Amino acid sequence: MQNPILTVSHITKRFTGTTALDNVSLELYPQEILAVMGENGAGKSTLMKILSGIYPYGSYDGEIKIQDTLCRFKSPAYSEAAGIAMIYQELNLELDLTVAENILLGRYPKTKMGLINWEQVYQDAGAALERLQVKIDVHAPVRSLSPSMQQLVSIARALYCNPKILILDEPTSVLTEKETETLMQILHGLQKQNIACIYISHKLDEVFKLCDRMVILRDGKWISEYSKSQGYQSTRIIEDMIGRRLDVMYPKTKKKIGEEIMRIEHFCVQHPFAYGKHIIEDVSFSVRKGEILGLAGLVGAGRSELVSAIYGLTDSIGGTLYFDGKKITHPTPERSIRMGMGFLSEDRKKNGFVWTMDIEQNMTLAILKEISQGGFINQSREDKISDEYFDRLRIKAPDKKTLITSLSGGNQQKVIIAKWLMTKLKLLILDEPTRGIDVGTKAEIYKLINDLAAQGIAVIMISSELPELIAMCDRFIVLGKGVVQAELSKKDADEVSIMRAASCT
Repeated sequence: MQNPILTVSHITKRFTGTTALDNVSLELYPQEILAVMGENGAGKSTLMKILSGIYPYGSYDGEIKIQDTLCRFKSPAYSEAAGIAMIYQELNLELDLTVAENILLGRYPKTKMGLINWEQVYQDAGAALERLQVKIDVHAPVRSLSPSMQQLVSIARALYCNPKILILDEPTSVLTEKETETLMQILHGLQKQNIACIYISHKLDEVFKLCDRMVILRDGKWISEYSKSQGYQSTRIIEDMIGRRLDVMYPKTKKKIGEEIMRIEHFCVQHPFAYGKHIIEDVSFSVRKGEILGLAGLVGAGRSELVSAIYGLTDSIGGTLYFDGKKITHPTPERSIRMGMGFLSEDRKKNGFVWTMDIEQNMTLAILKEISQGGFINQSREDKISDEYFDRLRIKAPDKKTLITSLSGGNQQKVIIAKWLMTKLKLLILDEPTRGIDVGTKAEIYKLINDLAAQGIAVIMISSELPELIAMCDRFIVLGKGVVQAELSKKDADEVSIMRAASCT
């Protein structure tokens, strides 16, 4: 049997009031792709930050060895020098620099005169991309690339350092199914180049396809280990991750679909990056009370831009919106909230919450007028309503005065949902509501969505995970090339029919 390339022994990491990692040990073998699985808050990211040097030696207990050499990383530079490269879930690229400048950032080759050797920069960047067998213009600004291309630039930058170990944290969260398949092929190719990978993902299906072995963490502790050769059992793995039996992933609720609550006619939306171009050309559809309407389409089809325009975050340049029987001109977020429309955006960190506020303050943002008197917040009223929703949504935090930035992604999402539940909600728009969220919390959010529909609240749901969309929704609108390519009932919808319509074939 091969000796491990990486050995993590008895790692314990404490923060004030909590133990993030408790005596965790694992091994990574040469040319292996190892999945580290667990719910948000299980300790995965903390362990990776230790391996990448973000949490330096001395801030944790335990040992790290690379090929039997004891490593004590004082910073990310020490980890990189030892052969570890990490690609974070939040891509840290300089969008206004070129592809080549990003790949070699901080490591530009110099001429004898001490100037940057630009010819060598572009040559080296091209060689790094060639290792991935992809063709990207090294002179192109990164801002002009799709999320999947940006992900490949991040991997090329990591490979430029010739790492022995590559750590990928949720690398497919912004990728389509086809782009995910391409990434998997690339990672299998890196295996043949003697690179071992640690892979973090909440998507069990891609882990089953890609990874040779998995280690499961829960509440900062090592729980179990499974290998592909023995066969993965999804039910057992999920129960190990969440610490309880999961009876059903997509709970069903009895509900009655009522009358129309919202309708758009001939909506047209400006492309966010291409001046003079429309990402939505002419789209019309309606949604009814108690209905969960799925908005499907490929990345770039304009789903997010359309719902942003409906809510009033961005301007539509044509079309008509009817809400609760009334024609609405020039929708704005403030007006949408008053009407009873809520919006959970795709990028919760950018548009979903206020970083500097705690859980309670973020929960009550949309009802400040209702809980205020004479220009001052009535603290007892705020406490009462925030207590109710903190308990009802089972938000995992020491208390509601905890900063929202300290929560896991799933619990941040629960806080945002609570914010809209506090309003007189009639329609909730959900854009990728479970992106980057663990399996257990996904099941809780699915139940919340079904409960809302059972109460007569209409839901528009966008998801790039087709099994999720198909399981949750009553009807489907498929966008492509700026128009509605298909409208499908639940009995007529499957992955093939939706993808065929989305691909405009």
